[in-house]
Amino acid sequence: MADAASHDELAPTTTAGYKAPAKKTVEELAQLDQEDESLRKWKESLGIGAAAAAVAPADDPRKVVVLALAMEVADRDDVVMDLSSAESVERVKNSVLSIKEGTEYRLKIKFCIQHDVVSGLKYLHVVKRKGIRVDRVEEMLGSYGPAPEPYEKKFAMEEAPSGMLARGLYDVRSKFVDDDGQTHLEWDWSFKISKDWKSTGGDDE
Repeated sequence: MADAASHDELAPTTTAGYKAPAKKTVEELAQLDQEDESLRKWKESLGIGAAAAAVAPADDPRKVVVLALAMEVADRDDVVMDLSSAESVERVKNSVLSIKEGTEYRLKIKFCIQHDVVSGLKYLHVVKRKGIRVDRVEEMLGSYGPAPEPYEKKFAMEEAPSGMLARGLYDVRSKFVDDDGQTHLEWDWSFKISKDWKSTGGDDE
């Protein structure tokens, strides 16, 4: 029951009457209405062209490869969670990201698109404290075509809460999902709000 509730909390919002467009391959899109200038520019913005289909490693069927989620803070090195493999995602579950209370930060995501165009890619996460939901984020990343270089998306600046009641451990479940309802990655991680950056103790420190 708990898992089902968590998945419901990560269900992306939908627009009434909206239906995702019919799926087309990169090759089909590349050949579509070549004389239409506006469509040509749209395809270029997605990286759709002769080289796009080549970005398709035969040994990796994933369309979206999430490389990392990072926390960016002014005058400090990024705190990076490696998400590039199943092993690294498992390691993230067992580690805790530390945030100093009151700190301004923003999350940024690095990911690759391969094999095919991905439409309406979204990032969602739900934050819980001692089992109670305290925050939910849903960010539209957009539509992307296959490319040899990773994409990076930065979110708006946020401020970590401060004070004795805010300090402690928070559990997060994150998800990447597209317009077709396909989940490309879902994982759990944790962060701790502390008095300072060096604190590594338990809850409510």
